[in-house]
Amino acid sequence: MTAVPVLAVTVGTADIWMAVVILVLILLAGVLAVAETSMTRMSRARAAGLVDKGVRNADRLQSVLDNLERDLNAVFLAVNILQTVQAALTGVLAARLFGTFGVVVGVVLNVVVVFVVAEAAPKTWALQNTQRAALLTAPLVALVGRSLRLVARALIGLANIILPGKGLAKGPFVTEEELIALASEAAQGGGIEESERDLIESIIEFGDTVAREIMVPRTDMVTMHVDHRITDMVEVALLNGLSRFPVYGESVDDIVGMVFAKELMSAERDGRGEAAVSTITRDAFFVPETKRVVELMAEMRTRSTHIAVVIDEYGGTAGLVTLEDLLEELVGEISDEFDLEVPTIEVLSPTVIVVHDPSINVDDLNDEYDLELPDGEWDSVGGLVFSQLGRLPEVGDLVEVPGAGLRVEKMDGRRVSQIRIELSEPAVSTGDEGGTP
Repeated sequence: MTAVPVLAVTVGTADIWMAVVILVLILLAGVLAVAETSMTRMSRARAAGLVDKGVRNADRLQSVLDNLERDLNAVFLAVNILQTVQAALTGVLAARLFGTFGVVVGVVLNVVVVFVVAEAAPKTWALQNTQRAALLTAPLVALVGRSLRLVARALIGLANIILPGKGLAKGPFVTEEELIALASEAAQGGGIEESERDLIESIIEFGDTVAREIMVPRTDMVTMHVDHRITDMVEVALLNGLSRFPVYGESVDDIVGMVFAKELMSAERDGRGEAAVSTITRDAFFVPETKRVVELMAEMRTRSTHIAVVIDEYGGTAGLVTLEDLLEELVGEISDEFDLEVPTIEVLSPTVIVVHDPSINVDDLNDEYDLELPDGEWDSVGGLVFSQLGRLPEVGDLVEVPGAGLRVEKMDGRRVSQIRIELSEPAVSTGDEGGTP
């Protein structure tokens, strides 16, 4: 009978102290993992709020976030040092205790223990308790930052010589998509109202919108000629229920100014009804169709004007943008007592949507009903139909796009006035039921 050799393990005082050091290094690496995760998830605004409330360590946290590039690079370096030293000591200790087989034991222990104890568990806890973790680790991060900042800067400089770069960028650490996702999660969890989530998303998307996407197209503009009588134009103003009108010269592409309905009525009451509109015309405000609406709103506030004429790349009139159009892009459709409640979109069934105003933006329709209508050089649903057909549409024309068919149901002259969208899969509305007014 063959005897099975027994592996004798002799543990000395030096081995015990080495094991203690390894354990301490693993725990320190775990603490720094908590610090790294929590600091990248905290915002400066949130830290400033904690400072105002007088929360302990909040001022230290704010200081760290103000110098996050410097301190976080030092934390990365400290974690790397801890894990490297710990791995080396674990290998030495395992080899001394178990011989050649100890190398395998050391590698397995490093992979399993370090991943669970020093990576996964600490970072998960930091994600679940971001504020608490950031406040607890802020003093440690500040200490590591002061101690290793010069070494970290030198190593980054060496790395930039090999592969030019700028180290850790100052931000943003949270993208627009992540902000929208966070708002959605907060709404689902009851942290904010659904209307607040919609407003947050609208504000984020507002910065990427240009005048062309929200303007009233020139075909829908109500204009006045410079030679029209004031009395006649008072009737036009009353019939249309608008307060401001572009005034043109030779054609609509020749906008010479703006006239206000109240000034038309005032002039008529003063006995100047037979005079030409040009006598009370004000200067118009012109903007390119690629003007970002954020900048446009700021300019309209500065100029104290509520309306701008949008000009295309050839200098012609593309449409009009009003202050109301800008506000509606943020808060949704604004109706007054005289607006007719005609739905822009009507949902007939989960797979059938009727668009009564084909000038609606394709992106807005996609967002509202979780569709995937294609993007291109067009902005509106009507523009999509025109582009895909390659000719003037006719009633009954069908445009096939991935996941949907768009059928022309009504025409107003050469303009599409109603489109029926038939989906291959049910639509999911993210807005109010029954369509968008």
